[in-house]
Amino acid sequence: MNEDTRADIRSMTIEELTAALKEMGEPSFRGKQVFAWLHHGARSFDEMSNIAKPLREKLGERFYIAAPRVERKQVSRLDGTTKYLWGLRDGNCIETVLMRYHHGNTVCISSQVGCRMGCAFCASTIGGKVRDLRPSEMLEQVMFAQADSGMEISNIVLMGIGEPLDNFDNVMRFLELVNFPQGMNIGMRHISLSTCGLIPGIRKLAELQLQLTLSVSLHAPDSETRSRIMPVNRAYDVEDLFAACHDYFRRTGRRISFEYAMIDGVNDSDRQADLIVKKLRGMPGHVNLIPLNDVAESPLKPSRRVRQFQQRLESQGVTATVRRSLGGDIDASCGQLRRKAMEMERE
Repeated sequence: MNEDTRADIRSMTIEELTAALKEMGEPSFRGKQVFAWLHHGARSFDEMSNIAKPLREKLGERFYIAAPRVERKQVSRLDGTTKYLWGLRDGNCIETVLMRYHHGNTVCISSQVGCRMGCAFCASTIGGKVRDLRPSEMLEQVMFAQADSGMEISNIVLMGIGEPLDNFDNVMRFLELVNFPQGMNIGMRHISLSTCGLIPGIRKLAELQLQLTLSVSLHAPDSETRSRIMPVNRAYDVEDLFAACHDYFRRTGRRISFEYAMIDGVNDSDRQADLIVKKLRGMPGHVNLIPLNDVAESPLKPSRRVRQFQQRLESQGVTATVRRSLGGDIDASCGQLRRKAMEMERE
């Protein structure tokens, strides 16, 4: 089969679309028309009813529209959390989770097919990284989760499969597209980006001065423990990570959220709570304590000291919350549904 050399039109900005259509001899307003169709869920050029058929055909020759297929969908009977396993154009699969909160509906999207970060407690990294997602493939997770569920999405978290800062340029393009007023128009203050601690990416993000929320997957405040459960710490040590976070706050004025999966006997001691307090001094940080999900392949178990750890932090002036567990009956933690699909393919 010949390789498809057409360009990915949904990853283009409105300026790029307008320029491409102008090159095709079309007036500039066509760019806005096509952009509107793309960002309101068009799955093919044939749906663009206010675009003449000859132009639709020319667009189809130069560009492609990819829309993911719902390979599997799980809806929690407990809280309505919905998990999607999407089939992509190249046969790979990714996951998206749609969660209901009192402040609005939040979608947790993937940024890569697989992940190469190797965190010991995460199912996403089993099998490693396959490839980066394109901007369109991140946008489509938001767009089609909203369309399928009928629920308006107001918040986005980039906390699904993959490391967003390991796919920096595509993620920045996605943020530009999803933020665009004539598109989905989801504001930066309603978007949270999670990183396991890629310091060069954090510094690049600080330069852009975006108003999003940066979430850092900390999971241990000391280098010995963090290196054991997060291989990234061997490249970017936690001491340097804290320094980068302090610099990020100084440059942006944005409070950082620190994600902390509570692991029994590994990172849940009073000593480690006190070390977090010490390292955050001088920077307003929020620590989000996460009750660990059991992953079959991992020997790590959920901590029995979550509340004590929270109280230890709060007694010393650090804001700490315990993440509400959602979708406990539907494999809602990252990577579990994709992993099961991969196992089924091998059988």
